[in-house]
Amino acid sequence: MVGNTPKRKIRDSVFTNLFQDKKYLLQLYQTLHPEDKDVTEDGIADVTVRNVLVDADYNDLGFSIGDRLVVLVESQSTFTYNIVIRALLYLAQTYHEYFVRTNQNKYGSKKLAVPKPELYMVFTGERKNIPDIMSLKEDFFSGEDTAIDVKVKVLYQENESDIIGQYIIFCKVYSEQRKLHGSTKEAVTETISICKDRNILKGYLESKEKEVVDIMMALFDDEQIMKAYAKDIEIETAKETAKEKAKLMLKNDRITVDEISIFFPELTEADIKEIEAEVLQLS
Repeated sequence: MVGNTPKRKIRDSVFTNLFQDKKYLLQLYQTLHPEDKDVTEDGIADVTVRNVLVDADYNDLGFSIGDRLVVLVESQSTFTYNIVIRALLYLAQTYHEYFVRTNQNKYGSKKLAVPKPELYMVFTGERKNIPDIMSLKEDFFSGEDTAIDVKVKVLYQENESDIIGQYIIFCKVYSEQRKLHGSTKEAVTETISICKDRNILKGYLESKEKEVVDIMMALFDDEQIMKAYAKDIEIETAKETAKEKAKLMLKNDRITVDEISIFFPELTEADIKEIEAEVLQLS
């Protein structure tokens, strides 16, 4: 039987690597809040939740500026409303860590100082009727008022003049190159070359080209691991189904033990012996 999900080292993506640099993180914030002209890199605090689970997401980003707490979640290929739930859980964990870090007592009588949350989803896949805002109230509770609501703004516009739009363009170029060249280093290097020529994330790509290539090639390795794991699950599930059918047919005298391998060629000799022993025990 296939066991737990294979352990994978949680790696950076280009998304998290790009915005680990406060220069680009500041540009991201200024894209979201062009009216806030006084903020500096020193005013930004990284509050990204560092996941330790083997299957944790590596495309999440959290930071605080003044009384704002900004959380961004990237979804590259498939749009899902479940981002709202992820954002809610992420926000709760971020608040917990924030209160610990600022030495605030959640159980005391003094009102907690709570930064105002802003939740965003950066969507880099194909746009098809993507909403501008998703919410717990509208998308999960049919507009009914409940004890809590969460709103997530969706960022999907390609725009060469701001850092978020440039990142989305980078992902679209990468998707095109991957269709042409597959999961290869050529797809990565062509993406970087095209984007530099178009002045898309040019400074970042020029200064960290080798690192970007290494990140994307490592993510290819992760994909292959998970594809192989999914295939193993598929094979194991099919075998378990075959074993149950063989047991039923043998128990009802519809086949003999010698015929199991004919009707169920995916079963091994050891599987057949196990089936025979179990059916005989039940007889």
